[in-house]
Amino acid sequence: MTTPGTGWPRGRTTWILGTVLLFAAGVLIGILLGSVWIGLLIAAAVSMGWLLAYESWRGRNVGIYDRDDDGAQL
Repeated sequence: MTTPGTGWPRGRTTWILGTVLLFAAGVLIGILLGSVWIGLLIAAAVSMGWLLAYESWRGRNVGIYDRDDDGAQL
């Protein structure tokens, strides 16, 4: 999970770079909309989605299939 010799997990740099870019885009969108705070709020929401998608993509549980959970049933 970590790069040999460092305490830095693989992929953290990519995730941090993506988050910084999302917040920068949020600020720009906020400026266009007339409120930086709205842009930061949008960027925070998108950043949370980015975190979930990124961790899912890294896939620590790839190949697990639960036939009783198809995602459509509550």
